[in-house]
Amino acid sequence: MKFSVFQVSRKGGRVKNEDRMGYCYTRGSGLFVLADGMGGHPEGEVASQLTVQTVTHLYQQRAKPLIQRPGEFLSDALLASHHRLLRYAGERGMLDTPRTTLVAAVLQGNTASWVHCGDSRLYLVRDGALFVRTLDHSYLEQGAAHGHVAPHGASRHVLFTCLGSPSKPTFESTGPVKLKMGDRMLLCSDGVWGNLSDEEIVRLVASGPVSQAVPELVEMALRNGGPTSDNVTAIALEWETPDPFDSTQGISPDSIGEGEFASTVEMHELDTGGDELDDAAIERSIAEINAAIKRTAARKI
Repeated sequence: MKFSVFQVSRKGGRVKNEDRMGYCYTRGSGLFVLADGMGGHPEGEVASQLTVQTVTHLYQQRAKPLIQRPGEFLSDALLASHHRLLRYAGERGMLDTPRTTLVAAVLQGNTASWVHCGDSRLYLVRDGALFVRTLDHSYLEQGAAHGHVAPHGASRHVLFTCLGSPSKPTFESTGPVKLKMGDRMLLCSDGVWGNLSDEEIVRLVASGPVSQAVPELVEMALRNGGPTSDNVTAIALEWETPDPFDSTQGISPDSIGEGEFASTVEMHELDTGGDELDDAAIERSIAEINAAIKRTAARKI
């Protein structure tokens, strides 16, 4: 398994950057994750960072070196992140909870699986064309996809679900999807797709090495967004990059020892009041959420 990868995040016209992203890998598996803290709620940057931390921490626990059930892992990681945000707000007596979107993918063997909640997107580009992309959890896009009329005045940026909301988040899991050599995968925040059409995104992602395509993509989104541009964040990879292999952007996990773990997840100094990750707490959160889901399902029967 090998891939080329490039990531970049820009503040745009906002006061602070509430996006977080990164990737990590073992010798047989890779995780790519992006979260966009939601404006209109407190501490969006905390929500996105705690979410990325939780997902990558759980990945480190379970990738030995492979994730045995990627779809289950991604669902667990998403729900654990949601539960952590609720706990964070509860411990601080906050009237509103920090909230965030999430998109995350696991690649291993020759397949990809991903999960998303909200409107941070994943694009899979194959042979220069759009192969698949995630569908936003917005009233406008979901309504159009299912033939429903969106509420009057609904914007494509108005979401009906996210992590950190009072109710259980709605999310979609996809995969495993078989990959081909040269496939390009892009994870991005709405600062990218809100300022570029799908056609422009696909063209740019397919235009050259990801180390060149991603900066160009981000710069075009910033230009189109103007002085009030949202945060613009993107991470893209090219799967099974053909030789000669560029060691400056290329990752070959085969060189990692058994049981080792590498991470380039971007983190920033935040005052989280000592809210540290705890393996047992994460596993308890997952168990509690799954039990609650089962109880709800039983009541509906």
